[in-house]
Amino acid sequence: VQLQASGGGLVQAGGSLRLSCAASGRTFSRFASGWFRQAPGKEREFVAAISRNGYSTYYADSVKGRFTISRDNAKNMVYLQMNSLKPEDTAVYYCAAREGGPTITNYDYDYWGQGTLVTVSS
Repeated sequence: VQLQASGGGLVQAGGSLRLSCAASGRTFSRFASGWFRQAPGKEREFVAAISRNGYSTYYADSVKGRFTISRDNAKNMVYLQMNSLKPEDTAVYYCAAREGGPTITNYDYDYWGQGTLVTVSS
C-alpha cells in the first residue's frame, strides 16, 4: 500500500490542523494505521493509531484529549485532527500502515508515507 500524507503547515499555539493520509494500491480496510512524528534531533515517536475498522484508537499521553485519529475506509483515508497545538508538537508527521492490529511501535509498521511538516509557533 502507498501512503501520501498532507495537511501540515505553520500554525500558532492553540490553533488546529487536520492531517490527511491517502492510501492506494491495496484494500485499505485490511490495514491498521498510525501517525508518528519526528522532531529535529529526536527519535520518531508514536502519536496515535487506529484499528482496521476504526473502532479502536490509541494515543500517546502527550496528545490525549487534543488529537483525534479517524479513518474513512470507503475513501481510503486516515485523518489526524490536532487541536490546542503546542510548540512542542512541532515535527514532521508520518502516517503508517500495517496488516493486523494497531501498535504503538514504529518498527511494527511496514508502510510509510513521506511525512508532512507541522510547525507550531509560540
